Amino acid sequence: MSRWPGGARAAVSVTFDNLGEAAEQELGAPTPTGGHYSVTTALPMVLAELAHTGTQATFFVEGVNAVTYPEALRSIVAAGHECSYHAWRHEEWNRLSEAEEQENLTRGLAAMRACGIAPAGFRPPGGLLGDRTLELLKEHGMSYCSPAGAGVANGQIVLLPFAWRSVDAYHLLPSFAALRSHIDGSEEPGGADRVADALLAAVEHAIAGAGHASLVLHTWLIEGERDAVRTVLSRVGAAAERGDVWAAPCDQVARWVRQHPESFGDEASLDTTSWLDPA
Repeated sequence: MSRWPGGARAAVSVTFDNLGEAAEQELGAPTPTGGHYSVTTALPMVLAELAHTGTQATFFVEGVNAVTYPEALRSIVAAGHECSYHAWRHEEWNRLSEAEEQENLTRGLAAMRACGIAPAGFRPPGGLLGDRTLELLKEHGMSYCSPAGAGVANGQIVLLPFAWRSVDAYHLLPSFAALRSHIDGSEEPGGADRVADALLAAVEHAIAGAGHASLVLHTWLIEGERDAVRTVLSRVGAAAERGDVWAAPCDQVARWVRQHPESFGDEASLDTTSWLDPA
């Protein structure tokens, strides 16, 4: 018997990371605040593609966007998608002290809730967690976390990990060259076609193992990978229509996992590889 709704063989969550200039400013780039391409141009493209296939997605956004772009966050939720937390300004999460994590969560979640957004989950920039991150998330009323790793876990916080090969930026950006070399043995990027192939392979892997696939895209990359994203969304939609997969945002998946403890134990294994220094 399937452990997913409707007899589906797997669950798939389409997710988008980053919004606005937060990550650029965190890296020290001289990027002005407001009017960022990812909000003014890319986000409408992404929402249009999701609407075309009827896909509900999860957007992991930095908390500072609740101050700079509150209407953009509200537009994501109004379109039927989930909006969750991705640190205050895309800080490399595992490099924060416990006190810094606490301050980051307090500040960012308060800002998002003040603009009418109620984040249920968290994805750590860089994919790695601190020693007490999960306890802190529970204290802040979060229900799930999506770090780097594999599997699904139903613990104090539901874990819905992502795999690096299921991240579009992994296949596209020079900054992931060392991680590509570590995982796949080559620093060479694969391009948009490789993004589509890898994400669809992740879906098939989830189906084979009755698991959950978290597909990680980045809003600001949409123009260069729009055909690939369209292909992935179309295939996921077709698989959902056949009943092979349950396509749902992360908060819905976490709620299902929590409600069916008999089907989900402590199965997740977290990836401790840093994308900045994978050796």
